[in-house]
Amino acid sequence: MMKIGKNQLTVRQIMSDPVLCLAFGFGSGLAKKAPGTFGTLAAIPIYLMLVQTNILIYTIMTVLCSALGVWICGQAADKLGEHDFGGIVWDEIAGLLITMWFVAFSWQNLFMGFVLFRLFDIVKPWPIKWIDEQVSGGLGIMLDDVIAGVFAGLVLMYLS
Repeated sequence: MMKIGKNQLTVRQIMSDPVLCLAFGFGSGLAKKAPGTFGTLAAIPIYLMLVQTNILIYTIMTVLCSALGVWICGQAADKLGEHDFGGIVWDEIAGLLITMWFVAFSWQNLFMGFVLFRLFDIVKPWPIKWIDEQVSGGLGIMLDDVIAGVFAGLVLMYLS
């Protein structure tokens, strides 16, 4: 049986706890390899629903996702007994929504946005790496991905 985090939670405990289920991207963060990539993949259906709405709804939902993410990720880290555990992927969900925020929908843009966001999230150029190392708690978990999403979105707007 797989035990997760320093507090040794089970998959059942994670999936039955609403906060942990959200933090783990509806289970996508349970992937043994590349949970951040799987978490970003979990954002795609959410993005596809939101992109069909108007910019106001998209904005409200993206800001809510990011703001609530600070609390969700902080609570998940506390429950796991581990800061920024790799399986916490709510920040990746918010990051992709931010990446795609002001970009016209196309499958090509979605693919490029996905790749660019993952690149910025993994490489962590300045100031992303500094923020990742200096800011703690739920804000720290979220903020590096929010900035990675902004950077990826700016590059994507330039390229599209």
